Amino acid sequence: MRYTIYLPFDYETSNRYYPVVYLLHGYTDNDMGWIQFGEAHMKADKAIAEGKIPPMIIVMPDGGVSWYINNHDNSVPFEDYFFDEFMPYIESKYRIRQKKRYRGIAGLSMGGFGTLVYSLKHPDKFAACAAFSAGLTVPNEVHQMDQQRWDNVFGPVYGKGIEGKERLTDHFLSNNPFHIVKNTAREKLNSVRYYIDCGDDDFLSPANNEFHNLLIEEGIQHEYRVRDGHHSWTYWRTGLIDGLEFIGKSFHQF
Repeated sequence: MRYTIYLPFDYETSNRYYPVVYLLHGYTDNDMGWIQFGEAHMKADKAIAEGKIPPMIIVMPDGGVSWYINNHDNSVPFEDYFFDEFMPYIESKYRIRQKKRYRGIAGLSMGGFGTLVYSLKHPDKFAACAAFSAGLTVPNEVHQMDQQRWDNVFGPVYGKGIEGKERLTDHFLSNNPFHIVKNTAREKLNSVRYYIDCGDDDFLSPANNEFHNLLIEEGIQHEYRVRDGHHSWTYWRTGLIDGLEFIGKSFHQF
């Protein structure tokens, strides 16, 4: 599996160990997306130099179109791979501080979905997360989705040919942020700091708004941002550092 990694400017000249942020790409993109289109390396360089974010390692795995979870028949067990193989490999190969308080996760669209699923299902692994334009699907609206869209986008993960309410399988629900929040102890979820950002003209804005309201209802502490913009790299480029700054505050000692 491919991955792209950003190392801070002093990595080669120091012996220190660094905090890490796993940065997830969107649907149909790859591990180079955040570099090629998001200019993450240049923005991180500048933000570190200006003291906006602490020096950190940023890891960008290639998630394909997996939605970062194990698929329905476990033929593509991406979530298992990420936690059992990829993360241990990365954190042993590079000088990374291997504790929850020094680990964050972020991503856009499909990667925003993965960010929320990972931080909600594995709150013992991450100090903070930043989800941009998260690809959320409200469970009670899934059964109304066009069949072709379901089969093409979600079928490989949840099962093709499923219609209506039959789509709400145990596998679907166990990987749906709305369902996870409603069925996980508040104390566990509140051990992670959540940052959610979605443009006011984004087609995913209604679902992100609903998720924000659910977190309020469930007493889950979080930051929610709505900026002018839609589902585009212009929006994500301009929001990345704010998200990394939010995560970076978790790495400080007070």
